[in-house]
Amino acid sequence: MYVLDTNILVAAFRSRSGASFLLLEALSRGEFEAAASASLLLEYRDVLGRDSQLKRFWTSAEEVDAVFAVLAARMKPVTVHFRWRPQLPDPDDEMVLECAINARAKAIITFNTADFAAASRFGIDVERPRNLVHKLGLI
Repeated sequence: MYVLDTNILVAAFRSRSGASFLLLEALSRGEFEAAASASLLLEYRDVLGRDSQLKRFWTSAEEVDAVFAVLAARMKPVTVHFRWRPQLPDPDDEMVLECAINARAKAIITFNTADFAAASRFGIDVERPRNLVHKLGLI
């Protein structure tokens, strides 16, 4: 079980040639499990729907909605029973860590690995997308 930081989804919608895009494709095919809390899904949706982001995406807003719906349906829903704040330097990252803790995730997948150093206190690894792509044998 993994938890994806929002920057992974943004990167996938900015480029179809990177590890983030490969991960979203694999997730949509059910090749690995990811979890998301309601607040994290809302964060994903908010960030992906911003005009400043949509201008940089390879697809339309309607297609982003369709892809997001598939991904949200594939992700295991997580109820946050315990809040662990503050743990991280960026308050916006707290919901990612809390989701990972409550999901008992193996790892948080992010480009900002240094921002999630506190995850190790909970036995959660922090990895870049390329590492998970290699583990899953996607390239």
